Amino acid sequence: MRIRLCLIPGDGIGPEIVNQAVKVLDKIAATYGHEVEYTEALLGGVAIDATGSPLPDETVEKCKAADAVLLGAVGGPKWDNIEKAIRPERGLLGIRKALGLFANLRPATLFPELAGASFLRPDITAKGLDVMVIRELTGGIYFGEPKGEDTTESGERRAFNTMVYRESEIERIARVGFETARRRGNRLTSVDKANVLDVSQLWREVVVEVAKDYPDVELDHMYVDNAAMQLVRDPSQFDVIVTGNLFGDILSDEAAAITGSLGMLPSASVGESGPGLYEPIHGSAPDIAGQDKANPLATILSVAMMLRHSLDLPDEAAAIEKAVQKTLQDGFRTGDIMEEGKRLLGCKAMGEAVLERMA
Repeated sequence: MRIRLCLIPGDGIGPEIVNQAVKVLDKIAATYGHEVEYTEALLGGVAIDATGSPLPDETVEKCKAADAVLLGAVGGPKWDNIEKAIRPERGLLGIRKALGLFANLRPATLFPELAGASFLRPDITAKGLDVMVIRELTGGIYFGEPKGEDTTESGERRAFNTMVYRESEIERIARVGFETARRRGNRLTSVDKANVLDVSQLWREVVVEVAKDYPDVELDHMYVDNAAMQLVRDPSQFDVIVTGNLFGDILSDEAAAITGSLGMLPSASVGESGPGLYEPIHGSAPDIAGQDKANPLATILSVAMMLRHSLDLPDEAAAIEKAVQKTLQDGFRTGDIMEEGKRLLGCKAMGEAVLERMA
């Protein structure tokens, strides 16, 4: 297979972690007989410095021409005080919109070797933690109209946002949830607030309708407040969670945090067609940028997600995931996941350790 990959190293530690992920992908390509064609594009702070825009037109063109996009990290204190409309994060929102990426897939997986890093009690982590949170990315309260700020007749300031979902938006994200559940444990939890919100009542109705096309997937519903509690009480009860933009923003961060290892967690943003965007969930970590201290494993695992979800290469994805787990089993750690009795490695050495354990 010929794979066209657009690389966006971005800011901070982005170039370091993307470099290690590329080495892993090159090894996979050589092992399985694929050819990878790379292009590189600017996004975020480095794009602002070079072009004045966080998302140059050239970057959009390169991404659209690719089979998938691999992003390192965006942002940093250097650009905190510039105009809000052109901050680095605007570039990330812009590329998601330009590529039509409406579904954010965030796996929260606790590697047994890192169980001690979790904030949960040992008896809870012993049951395992392997949850996929699917968040609708382009609708809901973040994008609904009207929104803004005004002043009441009495002179009091007032701000407002509108939560809006169309039936078609709910249906397409629900189908992503059901299809993902089919590739995992055939269980889907739809999270809403249907006891209070009209929007959530429609959400639940549409999800139930879509479920008729997936009789092999077990569907249940949960209110968002209960879901937040259940994630920390017993995350093993979940397989795939599908939910709206606001609830997904919160729950995906909670699911990630309870693993205790943000440096280990990848993510994917996908649309109905065209390239998906793959990135680690952690930030640009400017305090350690250029010091060979970053953890590249989340970015390497993002490549595995890319192979599985955008390129339909599950064997290649599994090879990467097994190599990462073997690296952890052999006691290698970067600073963010370091434990007593383990061997501390830098970013490059950790990437090399994964390469050495690939079939």
